[in-house]
Amino acid sequence: MKRTILLRVNGREEHLQVEDADTLLDVLRDRLRLWSVREGCGVGACGTCTVLLDGRPVSSCFLLAARVEGRQIVTVEGLSQGGTLDPIQQAFIEQRAPQCGYCTPGFILSVKALLEENPNPTDEEIREYLAGNLCRCGGYPDIMRSVRAAQEKRDPD
Repeated sequence: MKRTILLRVNGREEHLQVEDADTLLDVLRDRLRLWSVREGCGVGACGTCTVLLDGRPVSSCFLLAARVEGRQIVTVEGLSQGGTLDPIQQAFIEQRAPQCGYCTPGFILSVKALLEENPNPTDEEIREYLAGNLCRCGGYPDIMRSVRAAQEKRDPD
């Protein structure tokens, strides 16, 4: 069955017709052309499709779009402000964390949520928080350095 829903994506309101079975991933990619939201496993186990929903990381591949009507959704495209990258995005570039880059948007959004929740996480807390994001290239040391660099950019004290 089709229904019209309101999605608040990256600060914009989008009124869209969706089927009951449409996932948030499909709507973001296919309808809104937000290419950073990617499918990896399709079952919410790899973190590739991570978006922020009301500030919390969620897997968009098995979340129905109709279930998030009216809530705030942020993709990696929504992090930069006026052409200036978010400090986390900048840190990932400077630390050369993206290898193939497929998992990078999910990691960046998860790190954003982590640092909002816990501005000074330990290495163990970082690893635990990011456990739902997989990097098939094995770039975990670069990702850890990126988290630390982003932390310094956000709070230089």
